[in-house]
Amino acid sequence: MIIRIKRDHEDVKIPQYESKGASGFDLAAYIESPVFIDPRTIGVIPTGLHFEVPIGFEIQIRSRSGLAANSGIMVLNSPGTIDSDYRGEVKVILINLGSERFKVSNGDRIAQAVVTIVQEVKLHDIGSKALSPSMRGSGGFGSTGLN
Repeated sequence: MIIRIKRDHEDVKIPQYESKGASGFDLAAYIESPVFIDPRTIGVIPTGLHFEVPIGFEIQIRSRSGLAANSGIMVLNSPGTIDSDYRGEVKVILINLGSERFKVSNGDRIAQAVVTIVQEVKLHDIGSKALSPSMRGSGGFGSTGLN
């Protein structure tokens, strides 16, 4: 499969897989000047990239594990979604859950993107009739135990 990429400028970093077994490719910041994200605040970081995702697929934007573990930097709406019909610039919503101010510079790898299959389903409205029973039933958060 091929995903076409448009760059806003020739200086925009083309995404790449960093290892042979990587499931995601890294996205880098494309910004004129550094962006600082204070603890417990959000930053929206442009990438300068546009993707032409084939129908039946999406790109999920996820946190980079090193940024999360070392600095508390996460993709806020993880996973973010790039739908097949979206052609605008990809921007990454980061949140700083760490205790220190975080600096994002141009070219910094800020997130990873994973291409996934999307299966459209038919939703069938049964009104207020009961759903079929299951072992779990309506048990919610924590209902299956801790271990």
